[in-house]
Amino acid sequence: MTDVSIQATENGPLKVRGPIELTDAEGGHIEVQSETVFLCRCGGSMNKPFCDGTHSKVGFQGATAAVREAEES
Repeated sequence: MTDVSIQATENGPLKVRGPIELTDAEGGHIEVQSETVFLCRCGGSMNKPFCDGTHSKVGFQGATAAVREAEES
């Protein structure tokens, strides 16, 4: 079994490595051309769910470290 890794890039997309299957909101298949894909986090891509570089034009700022929600007491 091949591992899948997901890495948030600094102020950019999610870098996904490994064999994945993507589906849209209706369950339709989205073809993945490579074992490494970049998924949009800024919401501005014209090629969603894939990154098209728009994040650098719109000044997107996104965390690269995981942020965990506070546990309820």
